[in-house]
Amino acid sequence: MTTLGLLGVPSSAAAHWPGQERAPAVLRAAGLVELLRRAGRDVAEHGDRPVRRWAASPSGTLDGGPNNLDAVLDVLGDTRDAVAGILAAGETPFVVGGECTLTIAVVSAFAAAGQDVGLMYVDGGQDLMTPADHPHEPIADGMGVAHLLDLPGTAPALSGFGPRRPLITADHVCFFGYADDEEDVHGRVPSWRFPASSVAPDPAAAAELALSALTSVTERFVVHLDVDVVNFLDLPAADVPQYRGLTLDQVMRAVTVLTQHPGFAGLVLTEFNPDHGEPDGSTARRLAEAVATALAQETLGP
Repeated sequence: MTTLGLLGVPSSAAAHWPGQERAPAVLRAAGLVELLRRAGRDVAEHGDRPVRRWAASPSGTLDGGPNNLDAVLDVLGDTRDAVAGILAAGETPFVVGGECTLTIAVVSAFAAAGQDVGLMYVDGGQDLMTPADHPHEPIADGMGVAHLLDLPGTAPALSGFGPRRPLITADHVCFFGYADDEEDVHGRVPSWRFPASSVAPDPAAAAELALSALTSVTERFVVHLDVDVVNFLDLPAADVPQYRGLTLDQVMRAVTVLTQHPGFAGLVLTEFNPDHGEPDGSTARRLAEAVATALAQETLGP
């Protein structure tokens, strides 16, 4: 099993409001690194990138583009460069965000390194919104996959981020565990789909089916894990709560299967807002313990 290259990206630049920029430090304080090592994983520390806090950008609401787009692009460029170093070291990236848009930077880093990967998108939604369809909610956080796919109506500077355009094709994306309403309103995204209702009865079996689908077109894949895939009443961690999702246990039973697959190439943990958790730190500790358990070396088979 390769070494995990742990990188914190404390940014809320692409978010609806501040808070996510605190997540990497809070998860470290909750013992994330020690829990990973106790679980048998080798961890190479790459530290945390500079803090970027949410700010309102009037131009982002007047020109039809995402809010604070210049700052979002700065964060993505910095993250891509840092992930490139992790890949060059032969390590498996584990990026702790920060917002969903960070997955754009991670996929871009793989592409720039000549490594094609699929995307297992474990998220409460599909992030297929575009500025054109949602001019009154100009938040890049809910638009990440739309820009990865270079859908019509996306912001050119963000869709063009990376060495190719689109960065990934729809058949290389698997949406897993989402409970939000269908976002592919124009029928443009023929990706693999496993909604929460199909995952809940047997999360491990659903994960195996999702892996069979995604690995039929790509050998390796990145797992995007947005904590809003978890019902907020079970784990009050998400930046934008949703109440129809899976339990933390259900999510992590699936994620364990995904991250133990030989094609697993990296993990992006997103959307944890510590401001929404318990003030005693127990929410962060529970999340850190769950992620470390899913990544535990001893769960591997022969």
